[in-house]
Amino acid sequence: MATGGNAIRGTRVGSGPMGEQDHGYHADRIAVSYWDGLGNETVRYFAAGLPDGEIPETIDHPHSGLPAGRDQQNPPALAKPEPYKTHLAYVKERRTDEEATQLLEDALMQLRERRGIR
Repeated sequence: MATGGNAIRGTRVGSGPMGEQDHGYHADRIAVSYWDGLGNETVRYFAAGLPDGEIPETIDHPHSGLPAGRDQQNPPALAKPEPYKTHLAYVKERRTDEEATQLLEDALMQLRERRGIR
């Protein structure tokens, strides 16, 4: 039994000639390091021609979840989280005491009418 001479067996489609190292044009880029409050470093790559003002000063570190900045000696501090607010706290922010009293009176009046209480 003779084997066929299949020249493309085991190669990727579009890979080019065997042994080819360059698979196209690579854009110039710069590496920017970021550090979180625990000293963890992560590197992000940006286009070399990008103005410095468009490169973010802080990012979220992918592993720790902490904010990470470009200054290794002074990493950004963790922002103080806002305390949990209940639904009632949000309602109180939107309504004045007078509005709340009026809404309560209206609701009680409708309830009394449904139950037949005067």
